[in-house]
Amino acid sequence: MLYKRDGLMIGICNGFQALIKLGLVPFGHIVPLTADSPTLTYNEIGRHQSQIVYTRICTNRSPWLTNCKVGDIHAIPISHGEGRFVANGEIMRKLISNGQVLTQYVDLKGEPTMDTMFNPNGSMCAVEGIISPDGRVLGKMGHTERLTENVAKNVDGNKEQLLFKSGVQYFS
Repeated sequence: MLYKRDGLMIGICNGFQALIKLGLVPFGHIVPLTADSPTLTYNEIGRHQSQIVYTRICTNRSPWLTNCKVGDIHAIPISHGEGRFVANGEIMRKLISNGQVLTQYVDLKGEPTMDTMFNPNGSMCAVEGIISPDGRVLGKMGHTERLTENVAKNVDGNKEQLLFKSGVQYFS
């Protein structure tokens, strides 16, 4: 239905895990898993993390991102024990060159980082989210859907990614 009806798909946290296990991200269609398939695995520190992180938009090659600009930084809540993105070097290079890295964990200067204070799961290349080659399937760890007007008021930063607004606009 995704391609027959010009659909969009988003998976956040456990939804991202499902999309990556099916191959919908990063490949754009269901594929059998191999030993080289990208995956999400246990956080490097070996425990659940729940905090606000800063992520930077790396691409706008997706209908989900029409209201975002490359370089935008958002303060987003995470809550997971298995959120570390891993991929072999060849696949990682391909994701980067294809513009499929959606978002990266960044430090207070807006730079991608492996520092666990800012990249609490230890994701390779600080990857927080990825998209399919055509951008219609999006997977990310951060809980964009959890932020409302009165949540995390004491945390600095832009909290509204407008992913869902962009998704609705795609069909308008």
